[in-house]
Amino acid sequence: MRTKFSLSKIVAAAALLGAAAAAQADIVVYTSQADFLAAVQGAGVDSYDDLTVMQYGEVLNRSAGGYTYDVYSATGLWGAGGEGGDYWLSNNTAIAPIVFSNFSGGVSAFGGNFFTSDVLGQYTTGNLIVTAIDGGALSYGLGGAATTDFLGFVSTSPLAAVTIATDGGQGYWPTANNVVLAVPEPATYGMLLAGLGFIGVMARRRG
Repeated sequence: MRTKFSLSKIVAAAALLGAAAAAQADIVVYTSQADFLAAVQGAGVDSYDDLTVMQYGEVLNRSAGGYTYDVYSATGLWGAGGEGGDYWLSNNTAIAPIVFSNFSGGVSAFGGNFFTSDVLGQYTTGNLIVTAIDGGALSYGLGGAATTDFLGFVSTSPLAAVTIATDGGQGYWPTANNVVLAVPEPATYGMLLAGLGFIGVMARRRG
């Protein structure tokens, strides 16, 4: 059965969310999958449909199209879902974050369906915090996300990690499906850099 609490992981999650407070302006958030895909190129998807509803180890080595990455959770990962052959990725301890990292190919765009599941690995309503880290960090809260809701990040630099964690509420676990890895379209990258330059000019004028 999936474990509900881990004091050491509560501390780790708190530290991670504290670090996320230093949000940077070089990450753009997308809640439309169509808009996200229009802003990136070379997108690869990991559907997790090769998983089953069972516990896995702490680390899985995964691929999404031509990219590879690692996914980690301290007390083990968990296969969830399964209806109609659609499996999801969750974990074994509700309070522990799931960490996606070690992206190949200079991945600087990350998206997917992020929601919560119950002790049996089935969908339930809950709250998540998704954090993208690229030297700085940007967190985005998802309240009651459905299995089809999309969230994506596009950064001006390669991503070091993306984490998904619950808000500490009981009875639901962080869950991911259809994770997309990509790099920005050159035009999008240029617009992001131009935006950063404008912000820098405005900051100097206010000084």
